[in-house]
Amino acid sequence: MLSFLERYFEFKHLGTNWRTEILAGITTFLTMAYIVLVNPAILAAAGVPLPAVTAATCLSAAFGSILMGVVARYPIALAPGMGLNAYFTYTVCLKMHIPWQTALGAVFLSGIIFLALTAAGIRQMILRSIPHELYAAVASGIGLFIAFIGFRNAGLVVSDPATFVGLGNIRNPTTALALFGLALMVALEIKKVRGSILIGVVTTTAIAWALGLVHWTPTGGGIQALGSTFLKLDIRGALNKGLLEIIFVFFFVDLFDNLGTLVAVTKRAGLIAPDHSIPRLNRILFADATATVFGSMTGTSTVTSYVESTAGVAAGGRSGVTAIVTGLLFLIAVGAAPFVGVVPAAATAPALILVGSLMLATITEIRWHEPLVALPAFLTLILIPLTYSIANGLGFGIIAWAVLHIATGNWRKQDWLLYILAVLFALRFVYLGAS
Repeated sequence: MLSFLERYFEFKHLGTNWRTEILAGITTFLTMAYIVLVNPAILAAAGVPLPAVTAATCLSAAFGSILMGVVARYPIALAPGMGLNAYFTYTVCLKMHIPWQTALGAVFLSGIIFLALTAAGIRQMILRSIPHELYAAVASGIGLFIAFIGFRNAGLVVSDPATFVGLGNIRNPTTALALFGLALMVALEIKKVRGSILIGVVTTTAIAWALGLVHWTPTGGGIQALGSTFLKLDIRGALNKGLLEIIFVFFFVDLFDNLGTLVAVTKRAGLIAPDHSIPRLNRILFADATATVFGSMTGTSTVTSYVESTAGVAAGGRSGVTAIVTGLLFLIAVGAAPFVGVVPAAATAPALILVGSLMLATITEIRWHEPLVALPAFLTLILIPLTYSIANGLGFGIIAWAVLHIATGNWRKQDWLLYILAVLFALRFVYLGAS
């Protein structure tokens, strides 16, 4: 049985083994386990019952990650997306006064559109139309993005009313511990110790508990709580209210967040083919779309691929087993949700910073000496972390790429679909803002 699974997941071809894949799956889970606490807190503000949405968060993450691992065989984990959950709550439900059941109906419809476009091959066409330099910029931009999240979670970077951001208090015990964790992980990485990130997370967590730096309060959850949200989505209401704008935003942002994450993870893992194509792309997109549909049925907002998957890749994960292990841990978390908070931000922040730095390797693939390429790549690279959105950064990069190629008479060299994407992004920014 094990030999069959090793052949199915191509262990020999990928140069991996069970120990590495399991450690990588655990690493990915630890870096994204915060979603079990954060997503329910955000959606609860929209009126979704907290215990139910906690269970839905765990179940949808488990379903999506396991599906990705089994069907697509990639080390990409999924969970309800940050950003879209805030849009769901604060814009759709609280600002527009749309019931959460109707908002879930809109999420469901966006997932169905995803499935239809995947079946028709349109999502694959979109991915193939994006220039290679923008791929590299997206991967590096996401590296800056998750490193920035790590710095913020560590307390090293804080908000400042005068300069927007500033340096935090390094004497703060949490910040100091995070810096220790980063130094430990980097040292282990230099020594090429297997599981360096996981060792760093576990060690830092143990020290945080010993120093009394973990302030953990058990939360509700459990599969029995799911009854108040399971299949409570109002699809007819979403259609009757004419919520096309909302459905479009859910669809549009998830599409490009997903594509950006997909490019970043596969490039970091060395899984992109020599012609810059991604093997089994249709299976990856199918898993992502199906997870969104499943998530809306259980009671949570859009499910998408998580950039924290790069932490597992950095730990050596190369096959779908990594995603399956992460999914199984989320499944366990359905019953153990109250205990997920035992891993503090000081332990996971260093992992995000380290992985972010490793992802910047793709920046060398950009032809910086050619302004026609360099400016769109730079906009993509810098706006992903500054706007806190992969889709926004990629959108401005695509618009700049199209405008510059038209202005310089090089427009015939580009895929026609790229210009359509540029127009769609421009319309989105003008009429829908950055929602």
